[in-house]
Amino acid sequence: MKKYITTVLKNKKTNGNLWFRSLLIFVCCSTFLLSCSDFVEVELPSSQLNADDIFTDISSANAAMASIYAEMRDGSMVSDLSYQMGNYADELDYYGSMASDTEDFNKNTVISSNGTIKSWWNTAYNLIYSANSILERVENSKQLSTSDCNQLKGEALFVRAYLHFYLAQLYGAVPYVTTTNYSKNAKVVKIPVDQLYLNVLEDLKVAEGLLGLEYVNPNRTRPNRGVVKALMARIYLYTDQWEAAAQAASYCINNTGTYTWNTNLNTLFLKDNTTTIWQWSPEFEGQNTNEGQAFIFFSVPPGNVALNPELVASFEANDLRLDGWIKGLSDGETTWYYAYKYKEQGGTDVSREYSVIFRLAEQYLIRSEARVQNGDIEGGVSDLNKIRNRAGLSEVGVTDKATLLKLILEERRHEYFTELGHRFFDLKRTEQLDTVLGVKPGWNTTDRILPLPEDELLINPNLEPQNKGY
Repeated sequence: MKKYITTVLKNKKTNGNLWFRSLLIFVCCSTFLLSCSDFVEVELPSSQLNADDIFTDISSANAAMASIYAEMRDGSMVSDLSYQMGNYADELDYYGSMASDTEDFNKNTVISSNGTIKSWWNTAYNLIYSANSILERVENSKQLSTSDCNQLKGEALFVRAYLHFYLAQLYGAVPYVTTTNYSKNAKVVKIPVDQLYLNVLEDLKVAEGLLGLEYVNPNRTRPNRGVVKALMARIYLYTDQWEAAAQAASYCINNTGTYTWNTNLNTLFLKDNTTTIWQWSPEFEGQNTNEGQAFIFFSVPPGNVALNPELVASFEANDLRLDGWIKGLSDGETTWYYAYKYKEQGGTDVSREYSVIFRLAEQYLIRSEARVQNGDIEGGVSDLNKIRNRAGLSEVGVTDKATLLKLILEERRHEYFTELGHRFFDLKRTEQLDTVLGVKPGWNTTDRILPLPEDELLINPNLEPQNKGY
């Protein structure tokens, strides 16, 4: 499977087929094809599972679910967010010598024909189609046990909600697709972001009731109820539902038998860390993460990206994350810095690091912000200091709401840099994009959302109008 690091390092162009044309391939072939190089020339791989047989036993059904996570890890917008949205915001600087999609993101000159924009859209809806197909086939299965059906349905609903959440964050109003019916999907219309969030939360609430707290595998690579709650907490925070955000975050924080706080910064991204809520394993044993490949470099000047020097300078001098999560290389005059959260750039005898998607620190920061917004200043300070103590920083005292919210946002910047676009989404939801990113030469107010892929607008007029500014 292609990895986003291949696109980054080799400037590989993606041909990103129109998503609902790809759906037609799914229907005609009755297979779980998660990506196609050319939708008019598709051959069924010998390893591909036949959809008619896929739910006659749990091992095949689990393989279908695992294939969705593999594509999310290797070829989806989510796997690209840390890199591309780090460039789009103020976390990364681009040093590549060739014109690329990444350069467009870094300079905020993305247009509707950008290959990454097209690929993200297509892959997301292909994966949503696959999740919907699992839901429909589980519903019709006579062979699977009730518990197995519940697990698969819960995971598929979570995936559908998760991907729609990011589509809305990136593109604004988008379709919410809940069927594999091609004739319906070919005519889908956009819905407002507020309505989309309601649909997302509805799916997550159903998933919450279907999934248990126990993981079905030991490496936390398949979602459980804690994963669902973690996403719910984030969405409630983004939609100003403070009490609900605090309660959802508390679910993970209070389940100490499953999630245990760890103060060792150097182990937080190891595959067996107890603060991990959800992670993706590499394709093969001995591989590590795409993140390690993307961010670590061994010669200067960097061939692709390095951390923005202003980000590095914004850390307090005694912040343990500055030494543990950031490394620099110098040519004697200039120093370039790279993210060192993931410490393995290549392979090891056994895989040491998995790509962490949700972790406990976010839940403390969500609850801290939600509590402060809801008037619980002391509770918010306590949660904030949980993060600061681990970083070796002095505790924050009780102060006014505005000051605390500013401190929390800065703490999120330092805790979550180069992770899944958190910085950009935080600036967006707090309406600080223009203030912070306005210093970038290519930045415009309308850049708060990306353009809809031009091919999609041509093939489905229901997606009109194009987002403003494009």
